[in-house]
Amino acid sequence: MLSKKTKYGIKALTFIARQEKGVKVQIATISESENISHKFLESILLTLRKAGILGAKKGKGGGYYLLKDATEVKMTKVIRTLEGPIAMVPCVSLNFYEKCADCPDEDKCSVHKLMIQVRDNTLNVLRNTTLADLV
Repeated sequence: MLSKKTKYGIKALTFIARQEKGVKVQIATISESENISHKFLESILLTLRKAGILGAKKGKGGGYYLLKDATEVKMTKVIRTLEGPIAMVPCVSLNFYEKCADCPDEDKCSVHKLMIQVRDNTLNVLRNTTLADLV
């Protein structure tokens, strides 16, 4: 299940992407428009800034803005930044692989086989969806 952090992060990014290029958006504006707690949103936007998705300018006329064009912001990057692994179980994760302690043979594991399909189909959707597609 998608966490509120990720859900709100996508909503905030979409809000920012809808603005004219170069316009900086204040947290309070996003918070009010998208009905997201200011404090929680602050934490989410900081995470996205540290990941190189957003930039921020302090002071008068400051706020958050996209560092890249919305067509270049893939949902795989956003989800991994805010949610962590895309795979539902660690034994099928491409970036966060861990062997399952209760599984003697991944090649014979029915859960492993199913979750590879789920992962691949999810990745296909996320890799082919950009922030621009959501705007």
